[in-house]
Amino acid sequence: MSALKISRREVRGVVVLDLNGPIALGQGNIDLHRELRSLIEQDQKRVLLNLAKVSYIDSSGLGELVAGFASIEKNGGEMKMVNLTDRVSELMMITKLLTVFDVFDDEQSAIESFPTSAGDLDTGPLESGGTRANSIA
Repeated sequence: MSALKISRREVRGVVVLDLNGPIALGQGNIDLHRELRSLIEQDQKRVLLNLAKVSYIDSSGLGELVAGFASIEKNGGEMKMVNLTDRVSELMMITKLLTVFDVFDDEQSAIESFPTSAGDLDTGPLESGGTRANSIA
């Protein structure tokens, strides 16, 4: 069983993955990989990772984040991050990954940073309304 819990919700056409626990070698990485692959298969183009409750990321976890970012971009989407803990933010700075990822301090700013028209990002019409949540892991 994975120590990483992943919850999915949608806010204004952006899929938000709330991650809770370590992103590390093993089942946590596998679960994150599967979830990101599932989003690509569902043609989700706007993905936001909420890292507020990520306690630890090891090198394989960083690799999974980079691979997920590259796969989503390759398929015409965008993946951004929000609410990095001090520990995770320091790790991202040391590894220079802050220059790769768009990182935000608050969810509203992150959501608003995604393109709003279908022409800006090939996704079709945005869904309107509130938030839909369901637990993944």
